[in-house]
Amino acid sequence: MSPKLPVVKAREVVRVAEKLGFVFNRQKGSHAVYIRQEDNVRVVIPIHHGKDIKTKTLAGIIEDMGLTVSEFIDLLS
Repeated sequence: MSPKLPVVKAREVVRVAEKLGFVFNRQKGSHAVYIRQEDNVRVVIPIHHGKDIKTKTLAGIIEDMGLTVSEFIDLLS
């Protein structure tokens, strides 16, 4: 059984993405696009200051990064 998804803010997800080699590419409205150049993977992170990222959205972001939930939790610390 996989661990439960954590409750996180956008800045925490951005920090994990940057640890994995993603760099900021562009932003349109509240959606920031991060790209990892080596394998051309794109992740879109909704930036809503002060609000938590919804669980299904977070699950999709984690999947797009190519991580498991437990790997994501390890990178949060």
